[in-house]
Amino acid sequence: MSKQLPQRPTGAFIGASWAALFVGAGTFLIGLWNSTMQLNERGYYFTLLMYGLFAAVSLQKSVRDRLEGVKVTGIYFALCWVSLLLSVLLLTVGLWNATLAQSEKGFYAMSFVLSLFAAVAVQKNVRDVALADPKDVYVDSGKE
Repeated sequence: MSKQLPQRPTGAFIGASWAALFVGAGTFLIGLWNSTMQLNERGYYFTLLMYGLFAAVSLQKSVRDRLEGVKVTGIYFALCWVSLLLSVLLLTVGLWNATLAQSEKGFYAMSFVLSLFAAVAVQKNVRDVALADPKDVYVDSGKE
């Protein structure tokens, strides 16, 4: 029985995913750049964005690997979940205690969530495009 290859995502969905990632992360970063926060606060929020993006992509890849029968250790899978939840929790605590207007807090929260969602969609698209064209996928036969 042969394994069915995933359908290639449409160009519109690929473009929308990349656009959402650039809009989400871009607005978050522009907001930081234009803010009156101290440099250490800006660094905190920038680090949370990068950590959250990495955690979201890593979790999506781990979930997809498991669905495709690729071994993912339980500790790595749990670490991905903890990292994603920790980044969201730290952003929530940071914004809750920040001396920002409610509209600014909402701006950072929404652009952060959009960025995480878009990073997952972009990772999915990258993987689907690679798997839809089997000649682009490296398969280790185990033979040396």
